[in-house]
Amino acid sequence: MTSAGSRSRTPQANADADGTNSSVTMRDVARLAGVGTITVSRALQHPDRVTAETRRKIDEAIAALGYVPNLAAGTLRSSKSRIIVAIVPTMSNSIFAETLQAMSDVLRPAGFHLLIGHTGYSAAEEEALVAAFLARRPDGVILTGYTHTPRTVELLRRARIPVIEMWNIGPDPIDTIIGMSSYDASLAMTRYLIRKGYRRIGYIGGLLQDNDRTAQREAGFRAGLEEAGRPFDPLMIVRAPFEFESGGTALGDLLNRMPDADAVFAASDILAVGVLLECLGRGIAVPGRLAVAGFDDAGISSRMTPPLTTIRVPRRAIGRTIAERMLARLAGRPTGERIVDLGFELIERASA
Repeated sequence: MTSAGSRSRTPQANADADGTNSSVTMRDVARLAGVGTITVSRALQHPDRVTAETRRKIDEAIAALGYVPNLAAGTLRSSKSRIIVAIVPTMSNSIFAETLQAMSDVLRPAGFHLLIGHTGYSAAEEEALVAAFLARRPDGVILTGYTHTPRTVELLRRARIPVIEMWNIGPDPIDTIIGMSSYDASLAMTRYLIRKGYRRIGYIGGLLQDNDRTAQREAGFRAGLEEAGRPFDPLMIVRAPFEFESGGTALGDLLNRMPDADAVFAASDILAVGVLLECLGRGIAVPGRLAVAGFDDAGISSRMTPPLTTIRVPRRAIGRTIAERMLARLAGRPTGERIVDLGFELIERASA
């Protein structure tokens, strides 16, 4: 035991209400790790500038002491938060998760942390998130798509930090945009189905509000029909939220409208999987009675029965390229073109 008036050699911190230790200092961490305080500071702010062994010792000391670095103070001194904000429409499926993971895999070793928000496909919610996150002084912001409120655009331009829009490329980025053309990919899939001899192609798309990806996919489908001289009928299109159950419900609606449909192109693999499951439940042979195609190449798509024909979006390449471009911008290096099209791949499988 320690007698009254004496001091323990191991820092004894008071625990805050959240369980963290408020009185442990960087000097305590340095002493336990056997390094200098400057080295601890460097490891926290620039982990790529210290050796792996040194980082290990410091991490172990931080864990043992329950040290929580005061990053806000460092931000005020350096004007750098080492936080990158990424805002996506949803976290309910793995489509965006792969892109976020690829970003983190590049940013974390460089000492940057990814702060994530999701909008629920609402431009108003995106605006609120941008305003809230900018108050934390991030070093850069990543948005999904190019549809934003005027205030969101104004906030980001006034912030004077790198802004990268992702996933769906558009003609006039706020700063830089990296992804692929949803329009071109949808046009390619429509052409494919027509070449395969399908005559009555129905389309199940996502909801159009505040979502340029679904709008461009629907436009690509219509352009493919027009190019082939096929008449367009609004009854050929059913729109639904991106949920598995919605795909099955939308198929029922579509077949009520187009009982002679011989193919269905869904704007997302989530919807397409729902279509396949509904076909299974109804005893509809795929592709014998009805061909099915999707968009995204989600992990489950190749494991369906039959495996799903789809558009492969370069999800990890998008995330990796964004993170590399962001780091280059923050380092003051030239980055080249403002619009980066990483392309897509049409994956032919047994469903169509």
